[in-house]
Amino acid sequence: MMHLRNFLFLSAFAIAAAAGAQTDFDRRFGAEDYQQDTTLVKSLTLKVGALAFFKDNEFDGNVVKGYSLPGFRIQPRLVYRPIREITLELGAHATVYEGANKYPSYVFHDIAHWKGSQYQRGAHALPFFRATAHLQRPGKSLTTLVVGDIYGGATHRLPLPLYNPELLLTDDPEAGAQVLVDRKRWHSDVWVNWQSYIFEESTHQEAFTVGWTQQITLLKRTKANGAAHALQLPVNVLIQHRGGEQDATDMGVQTIANASAGLRWEYTTGRHRGITAAHAEASVLGALQQSGNLWPFDSGIGFWGNASLTLNRDLVFNAGIFHASDFCSLYGSPFFGTLSVKHPQARFEKMTTGYLSAEYSRSFAHDAYIIGAKANVYLNASGALHYPAEEEDLSIPGKTDNARFRQPFSFGVYFRINPEFILKRFSKTGQ
Repeated sequence: MMHLRNFLFLSAFAIAAAAGAQTDFDRRFGAEDYQQDTTLVKSLTLKVGALAFFKDNEFDGNVVKGYSLPGFRIQPRLVYRPIREITLELGAHATVYEGANKYPSYVFHDIAHWKGSQYQRGAHALPFFRATAHLQRPGKSLTTLVVGDIYGGATHRLPLPLYNPELLLTDDPEAGAQVLVDRKRWHSDVWVNWQSYIFEESTHQEAFTVGWTQQITLLKRTKANGAAHALQLPVNVLIQHRGGEQDATDMGVQTIANASAGLRWEYTTGRHRGITAAHAEASVLGALQQSGNLWPFDSGIGFWGNASLTLNRDLVFNAGIFHASDFCSLYGSPFFGTLSVKHPQARFEKMTTGYLSAEYSRSFAHDAYIIGAKANVYLNASGALHYPAEEEDLSIPGKTDNARFRQPFSFGVYFRINPEFILKRFSKTGQ
């Protein structure tokens, strides 16, 4: 573990200089545009979404094991817009990791566990269908209704401790239902992601996640030279539920949740060179286990401070500081929590994580093609690691161990393609 003096110095730097909650880099590589393209109404198009990647995680220590992610994801689909308000998409989603020829045949979340003979060959493949309704009031607001494969991942605009962007390389597309609302000073995203469907006497639990993110703009100013700044209030809630009436397991109903609220300041200079944008944010995070025993605690709290500096619109430097006690994130990195993924049910007394990153991305043809690279460093300090009590005699306390960190880091390169090709126009006017 690094010396306390060095960590305090880096923590002070993190607070003063500090990491975007969700940077333009993450949005470029994971977010989707749900606005209707009216120029393609009454047109049948082919959208070829694909992401090739190589990511190396050097995570030596007792929080999480290190691993690499070499591969690609592809999502070709036909898109038809019969009228201005409706978009229909049909296609497939596939994940391929270099060197693998068999994949567990169930929902992917993070690094998938092997499931015996239940596998797919060649790729982890799923059908893709999305129906979107755009209900717009001219000059006032846009409400978007989505059923099927929803706009998930980075589109939710979750802060970094609540959503690990690496899930863009490992997670299945989110599917269920979603309502997005865009007004002048308010953005809201409410969704349900149905992750595990069960049949009668299934041997696994039903599972789904309900989420609500919103950003309220408290102040927004734009100058004549194009410079602009805004003060926002982001509020986020994630609830995951497992089990139900059809549950044939002995695990019982389990409900866990995360929430966060804070203030975010964003500034753009209006220039194309030099410093082009800056960002700072402070948030309070919460964790609640309403029922079940997935976590060894029932509630906890964390704090997150971060900021970013963008140069030439493509190069971003980030830093942040996280501190928590009895906190676990549903979809965040294990470094933003007090549980050890490497040793299940073991937990740290506390966790303080400094986060530094540098990222570069460049887009071509209006974001149809994007290349980039990103490097992260996690600087951890914590209390002792407590293991659970002995299973043979629960009255015997579990052992403790000093936290071991090797200043874990990761590095990745990415290439995203997202072009759309017109196959047929059913109306020359597009009306």
